[in-house]
Amino acid sequence: MNNFEAIIGQSPALDSLIRSAKIVAATDVTVLLKGDTGTGKEVFAHAIKNASSRAKKEFLTLNCAALPESLIESELFGHKKGSFTGATHSTQGLLQAAHGGTLFLDEINSLPLSIQAKLLRFLDVGECLSVGDVRPYKVDVRVIAATNANLMTLIETGAFRSDLYFRLNVVPLELPRLSDRSEDIELLIAHFFALFEKNHGTQSPKFSEASLKILKNYKWAGNIRELRNLCERLSILFSNQVIEPEHLPLEFQNETNRAESPNFVLPSTGIKLDTLEANLIHQALDRTQGNRSKSAKLLGITRDTLLYRMQKHGFFTSQ
Repeated sequence: MNNFEAIIGQSPALDSLIRSAKIVAATDVTVLLKGDTGTGKEVFAHAIKNASSRAKKEFLTLNCAALPESLIESELFGHKKGSFTGATHSTQGLLQAAHGGTLFLDEINSLPLSIQAKLLRFLDVGECLSVGDVRPYKVDVRVIAATNANLMTLIETGAFRSDLYFRLNVVPLELPRLSDRSEDIELLIAHFFALFEKNHGTQSPKFSEASLKILKNYKWAGNIRELRNLCERLSILFSNQVIEPEHLPLEFQNETNRAESPNFVLPSTGIKLDTLEANLIHQALDRTQGNRSKSAKLLGITRDTLLYRMQKHGFFTSQ
């Protein structure tokens, strides 16, 4: 059973998110999970459900991007026999099937506009209308929605209803990117290697320090899902071996080479190094809204080194 204790990680970003999610789980409020692909939105949806009063009830899922518009309405709200070609019998929708439980709407940013109005009606008054029917029905379902896109941007382009957004956005939870919780990477690797050792009958490999450094500095566009896939591949190809940088996929090596390549050209007139260093520190602090750990990561130095250099340049460091 998925629960908050099963979520891997100890980073401050993750701890803060879990604390908020536990508070939300104790209520019956609508939840909107925001985050990039692969950050674990469905895992959190399961954990919220399992920590709620609906834990023993149904948990059903609909990926709003997986079905054509012509089928989503029927899938959500059901249809009456004869309401369209091929409707040979009446079928209940996911909302009816999830009565008393939870419905997880993944990639809700892909929900067609025509369906958004009907979903808004349900969220407002708990009322649904099957395709081809004239009599609405009521159900008691908690909705947890997830998006990997910026809904405000979609609202501006007319692709998403603002009233539905504000109805869904009662309690938004933002899932951090894996690159923003790199301190959790080793814990996740250990978890995935143990899983694949059991599933595939292999012996877990180990990452060298150089390889781990590359993984912690990698951007992880696919987030936790990308790390999981990498661990599965390496657990099969390098069972009980030490994984060196040359064993990593090409995209990891290419990114490392780009990161290590100089991108600053010294002007012929020279520079004032202290002024440049102070300026870069100021930019890093501004970009991270004063977060010194994140600023140090951007600058490629330790937090202690950053604090030393801030003090050297007269930055306020008493916090």
